[in-house]
Order: sequence, then structure tokens, then C-alpha cells
Amino acid sequence: MHTTVDLSREECARLLGAGIAGRVALGTPTGPHIVPVNYAVDHDSVLVRTTAYSLLGTYGRDAQLCFEVDQFDYELKRGWSVVVRGRASFVDDHEELAEISRSWQPHPWAAGQRHLVVRIPWTEVSGRQLGSGWDPWEHLPVRRLA
Repeated sequence: MHTTVDLSREECARLLGAGIAGRVALGTPTGPHIVPVNYAVDHDSVLVRTTAYSLLGTYGRDAQLCFEVDQFDYELKRGWSVVVRGRASFVDDHEELAEISRSWQPHPWAAGQRHLVVRIPWTEVSGRQLGSGWDPWEHLPVRRLA
């Protein structure tokens, strides 16, 4: 059995900033949903692109959302997970959108136009690592460097 280790906010931010894909959890009138997304980090926020008629586009504005990214090594039975929670907003200011596009945009893998940018601020950040004595950063399969 491995022990769990709480990650610091700085460790969480580093892992969040290096990632590419994660999941957003949100509540809807039909119950909770988990939506896989590509994302980017902008200061202390997660940004995702979606369509206006998606679950996020329909129910995400001003909603309390959870975003999670993780990585697991099934052979060695270790891994890590980072979760952020915050009240989402839609980015519709042209100057802010231009600034986001200059630094980094979330680039969806799914086909279709996704012009709506959802911002999830890191009101709460938590992370855990399963197993001590190893550095999750050194074992990332891909690292996005902005």
C-alpha cells in the first residue's frame, strides 16, 4: 500500500500548467455531468473552449464548477490528481480574448467550432500524490510549456 501526500498549491499549479486534457464537472437539471476537455492555464484560472449549446455553454455561466487533471502509472500503482473549484464565467471581452490568444489558447481536439471561452478561477485548489519518493513532474508523458 502507498501513502498519499498532499501537494502544495505551487506543485498543483505546476502540474496544471503542464497538462493538456482534463475533466470539468458541473450540475445540470438532469443531474451531474463530467465533460472531458482540452484546456489552458491563464494565471490562476483554467480556460476551456466550447460551443454555446454544449453542457458547459448552457449550464456553465456563473456555476460552481470543478476541474480535474490527473496521471496514473498502473504498473507501479502510483499517480497524482489536482482539482480546482471556482465560479465559472464566460470570457467575452475582446481585449481579454486577444490577450489569451497571444499567450496560449485551449485547442480542442474535437472537430467543430468552439468560440465560447469558459474561465474557471482557482478559488480552491487541492492535489494529492499516491506514493512518496517520486516526482510527478518527472513522469509526465507530455509537458506543455507556455
